[in-house]
Amino acid sequence: MRDDKAQLDAADAIVFGMNPGSLASHDKFSAKYGFPFALLVDQDRTAAQAYDALKENGKSIQRTVYVVDKQGKIAFAKQGMPPDSDILAAITD
Repeated sequence: MRDDKAQLDAADAIVFGMNPGSLASHDKFSAKYGFPFALLVDQDRTAAQAYDALKENGKSIQRTVYVVDKQGKIAFAKQGMPPDSDILAAITD
C-alpha cells in the first residue's frame, strides 16, 4: 500500500493500520519501514474483535483489509494480504 500512496491520495482514501502493539512500537515500525500511514493502537483487541480479525485463540490478529466507503459501509473485506490492485479497485469503483 505504501507504494500506491499517490493513487490512494487521488481517491481521497484514508488509510491506517491497527494492531495491539504499543505506540512506541508503532513509531519504531513507521520509522524503520518509511510507513506513511497512521498506525492505531488496539491493545485490548476491541476493534479486532468487532471486525472479526481475531484468530481462534482470541489473542492473535489475522491480517484483514477493510475498505469503508464514504457512506460508512464496508465496501471490501478480505483476510490475508489481497493485492493492492483489488483494494484500489474497491476504492475507485
